[in-house]
Amino acid sequence: MSKSAYKLVVVAIIVLVMAGILVGCGNSASQDIKIGVLNEMTGGNATFGTSSANGAKMAIKEANAKGGILGKQIQAVIADNKSEPSEAANAMTKLATQDNVVAVTGTFSSSNAIAASNVAEASKLPYMAIGATNPKVTVDEKTGKVKNYTFRVCFIDPFQGTVGANFVLSTLKLSKAVMLVDSSSDYSKGLASFFKDAFTKGGGSILAEESYLQKDQDFKTILTKVKALNAEIIYIPGYYEEVGKIVKQARELGITVPIVGGDGWDSPKLVEIGTGPALNNTYFTNHYSADDTSPASQAFVEAYKKEYGQAPDAMAVLSYDGTNILIDAIKRANSVDPEKICEALAATKDYVAITGSTTLNGTHDAVKNVVIIEMKDGKQIFKATVKP
Repeated sequence: MSKSAYKLVVVAIIVLVMAGILVGCGNSASQDIKIGVLNEMTGGNATFGTSSANGAKMAIKEANAKGGILGKQIQAVIADNKSEPSEAANAMTKLATQDNVVAVTGTFSSSNAIAASNVAEASKLPYMAIGATNPKVTVDEKTGKVKNYTFRVCFIDPFQGTVGANFVLSTLKLSKAVMLVDSSSDYSKGLASFFKDAFTKGGGSILAEESYLQKDQDFKTILTKVKALNAEIIYIPGYYEEVGKIVKQARELGITVPIVGGDGWDSPKLVEIGTGPALNNTYFTNHYSADDTSPASQAFVEAYKKEYGQAPDAMAVLSYDGTNILIDAIKRANSVDPEKICEALAATKDYVAITGSTTLNGTHDAVKNVVIIEMKDGKQIFKATVKP
């Protein structure tokens, strides 16, 4: 080799080494373990998504302060499903194919979670749903088989609907109901079905089922029909945006009977939209109550207030718990291999969470309590805890 050729080889080697160093420095964050945080950051359920993202970020921040996992720091990759199923699928696809996350947590709406789950299953990506309560999130609707890569930290609607029905029959002692159902929502239709089954089996009767759509504004035509039926109670398994408007308009029409719903009510926006006085004599089933006096719960509430300047809602707490369970599973798996993470998730038993001791059952669903909340003068009042 000539001297000039030798110099060229040396220069080429130096260039390659320097390029490697620069790439390594530029991608130092890629050495982190990435967890996707997929939520309704915009759209009709944005308050849920913001709370859920906050809970996840807080869990990750605390884990990183303790050394992270597997000797690495955790990086949250925030994704917005825009409160739409198609966008949930798109966001999950990006997390799986471009962002290189090892697992995903988040999503409140059942319709969005089902869409995200379908992508997670195809991508073999571990997914921990947060507040999505419809059974189809973890069990394939067509085959009836439990999904391999999808889990959830919350109770499911068969239990929530039964608790709501029993509360109306046994505590409120009312037996004639009308249901107002969001026909565009898997969550609303599923919860309504389970409430109806338990309610009628318990001796109650459903006088009518009326439908509406998300983003509807005027419910007075439906409510006028409902008023004429003289029902003792109205059941609305919907989301806070429409529920607030329905309750407000119902009271304006002189409908004073109790109104009952599910966890989709739990948002500060409910009081803004429905107004405090109108929401008196309303109740809903939920995952958590800020009135929980346990030391762990109170410590979490104080830490969350310090971090975000407001009290946590159920979505924030569920997301905090779900993210911590996912982190714990990765630690127990001692690997970021998706199969090993899922195996560890499936083995989760008696995990001490803020929302209560959590065990994931054979369908990858959390077995845990339901809390009943009463709205009074714009505030949530704890009524009861119902165990599974």
